[in-house]
Amino acid sequence: MVGATSVPALAAANAFGHVKEIRIGALLDEEDAFGPAAETDLERQTQVMAAALERRDGAFIWRTGDAATSRFRAVDGTEMEAFALSTNDLLGLSMATGAPDVRFDLSIGVSSSRRRGEPLSAEILIEISGTDREGNPLALRFAVVHPGGQMPLTGLGVAMVLESLTGLGGQAPTPPGLYFPYQLLDAGSYFARFKQIGGSIIDLKAEGQRHETVSMEQIVENVRSRAWGERRHSDK
Repeated sequence: MVGATSVPALAAANAFGHVKEIRIGALLDEEDAFGPAAETDLERQTQVMAAALERRDGAFIWRTGDAATSRFRAVDGTEMEAFALSTNDLLGLSMATGAPDVRFDLSIGVSSSRRRGEPLSAEILIEISGTDREGNPLALRFAVVHPGGQMPLTGLGVAMVLESLTGLGGQAPTPPGLYFPYQLLDAGSYFARFKQIGGSIIDLKAEGQRHETVSMEQIVENVRSRAWGERRHSDK
């Protein structure tokens, strides 16, 4: 979805001294409309290709058979069946963070908002674990959500990438080369426009705690604060 995964994940990774694992779970509603090109690409990745890429223990491997299936919890806690997907986000996040374990899973089903009787939404669940800059364990889980489904997220990313490439955003045009979308997107500008089009970042706290809609900066601050509180508690 052109930056909707990698830009938030990399912003959150700034809270870490070392990133050990990144797990992405994207939930697209089964009633969400796909364009012809997206339909063809999804069919190619899920039906034509016999294996999906994953980074495990610092090496890229192929997930096949039962290893290519998984489950993750949606925003409302519902467990969703999913399958592995080979996305450029997996490669980009692996290279940008140095994380030895990175995986991307996709589920197509009923989104959390539709289970509440509301219109469909697109959900990207991001989990990152590792250590802080003092070497203490650190983990976070949050969601990138848009009530209009996946098309507004894709459209936003495409528009901003084109602005960067052509210089329409006020900066010099991007030099020729091969880029991941996140390399062409300014995080601050992305989050501001993401909010303008109705997107939200949800801090997925521990089970039983109320989830909160927050800014990306708050996600980073919250995880640092929780880690500091846990360290104080353990030192007593």
